[in-house]
Formats: sequence, structure tokens, C-alpha cells
Amino acid sequence: MTTPETIRISEIFGPTIQGEGALIGKPTVFVRTGGCDYRCSWCDTLHAVSSRYRSEWKPMTAAEVFSRVEALSGGSPLTVSLSGGNPAIQPLGQLIDLGRAKGYHFALETQGSVAKDWFARLDVLMLSPKPPSSGMEPDWQMLADCIETAGDIEVALKIVVFDDEDYAFARTVAERLPGLPVYLQPGNHTPPMIWEDDTPLDLDGIMDRMRWLVDTVTRDRWFDATVLPQLHTLIWGNLRGV
Repeated sequence: MTTPETIRISEIFGPTIQGEGALIGKPTVFVRTGGCDYRCSWCDTLHAVSSRYRSEWKPMTAAEVFSRVEALSGGSPLTVSLSGGNPAIQPLGQLIDLGRAKGYHFALETQGSVAKDWFARLDVLMLSPKPPSSGMEPDWQMLADCIETAGDIEVALKIVVFDDEDYAFARTVAERLPGLPVYLQPGNHTPPMIWEDDTPLDLDGIMDRMRWLVDTVTRDRWFDATVLPQLHTLIWGNLRGV
């Protein structure tokens, strides 16, 4: 007998709203997977990335995950956001199929380091290549592969911007991957790699970077870009599960 594949789950929560990107403000249940192939210097979801939290991640089948989503949404179809960590490294195809059969929509956010054939069964693929401030480097060929694998679904770019170097990177990404909507958001600074629920929110810094980013985009006449805050951060700070 074949054993069902399991998904490493860090947390499942909602309904709440999507706080960023193309679906900002949209009612959402979040399925956050555990594990990531990147180690960004300013990662704000270490509980879904670092191996020190591995004991908290729960292996669940797609049916178990979807049952939890249905319970949280009261059986009313809505958008399910697949997040992480990097959810693309998890076997999420069956979960997407189960949900779509009952009218649920699926959006996935990934840095674009892994391409999966089930991307084409999503509703939205949000690619978030990491800028220089993260300490990571994008794989341009893999980003292109992700877009090709997604087929005809909606694909958009979301890039975190802390400074001039990150902004220049965002312009480069937009030039190398033309035709995709671009969402820019100011970074949420905190001492690297020590995020906890009680990490103070640098609201003044976030708003300073937001104003700078707005000014820079308009100065450069980059009118195809959309500048957004992390709405969930402004509402709930650095709390998990909201």
C-alpha cells in the first residue's frame, strides 16, 4: 500500500487578510510550511525556516491540511495562501487539487528557487526574488523556469526593498522579467535572525523607508510598479499566526 506524502507544516491559521502583494486585503487562510533552502539575513519567519524549530513542524497529509482549512473557513471557499519558509519544496499538488475541487483558490509565494509542475494549478504565483540585503543571490534561470512552469496563471513579482542597492536590484528584476506586475514593499528591520513574537516593531523605520520608496519610484517615473506596506505588520506587528 502506498503511504500518502506528508507536508511539513509550521502553522495553519485564519481566516485573516493577505497582508502584501497582489492579493493584499483579501480574506485568506494561511498554510505555512516548514523548511527553506534560503537563509535571508532579515528573515521574519524563522519559525518556518530554521532547523531549531523543526520539532514544532508537523507532518500532515494533504487531506489533513485541507480538512483544517475547511474547518477554519467554515466550509466557505476562499483564498488559501501557501507560504513558508519556501513552500515550493513541499509536495503541495494534491492539496491544491483537493481545494480546487471544492471551489477554493490557491496562491503561493516563493523566492523562485524551485519550479514545480503543480504551479500551473495555482491561481496566483507570487515570485519574491531576494535582494542584496538578504545576503542571497537569485537564480535567474530558475526564476524563468518558474514562470514557464506556471503556464497561463497569474504571476507577479514582490520585492522587499531596504535601500538603494535593493531598489536597483528591483529595477533589474523588472527588466529581466518584463510583463509581470511588480509589487515593492519596504523592509521590516530588526536585528538579523532573532525574530520572536515580542520583537519590537520598527514602525518609524518602516514608514521612513515607505516614504523614501514612494519618492524614489515617482522620481524615476517607474509607474508600472506598485508600492505597498506589509499591511499585516502595521496591524499586528511581529506576531505569529496573523
